Amino acid sequence: MTDFPIWRIRPATADDAEALALVASATFLESFAGFVDGAGIVAHCRKQHTAENYRKYLAQGAKAWLAEVEPGHAPVGYALICKPELELARDGDLELKRIYLLSRFQGSMMAGTMMRIVREAAAGHKRLLLGVKNDNHRALAFYAKHGFQTIGTRTFDVGGKTYDDYVLALELAN
Repeated sequence: MTDFPIWRIRPATADDAEALALVASATFLESFAGFVDGAGIVAHCRKQHTAENYRKYLAQGAKAWLAEVEPGHAPVGYALICKPELELARDGDLELKRIYLLSRFQGSMMAGTMMRIVREAAAGHKRLLLGVKNDNHRALAFYAKHGFQTIGTRTFDVGGKTYDDYVLALELAN
């Protein structure tokens, strides 16, 4: 396979909860296997990346998008924004809870397009926040390229083990 597939990014609904859960677990495993405890990854995905959790996020006003490729609209990535769950959040903030692509599709226009869609959806908010593992250099470079800056740190639980994250913020024009 040398040709890049036809792709699209579309808004996700509660009907997409199963696809969101699947691509969430797949991308989390792919991103962190070898860097984070394997049993912790499995436990984390079983708890955090369930269809029911995605339905709850969407029912509470979160917005999500699926990146899909042909044939058949296979999900290969997603983004989710929601009410901030980070301690460093202030009034007017929004959280980019998740933005992931399978590695085969990273470096394409898909990630930048997802970030543009997220930024458009964040219009009217003061800042867009996110947490990222402190040694995830590829992700940190991607976020820096899009204007995010480090504003603090947090610990992040993955299956009962904690890891260090940076908390990043992007100032948004109102």
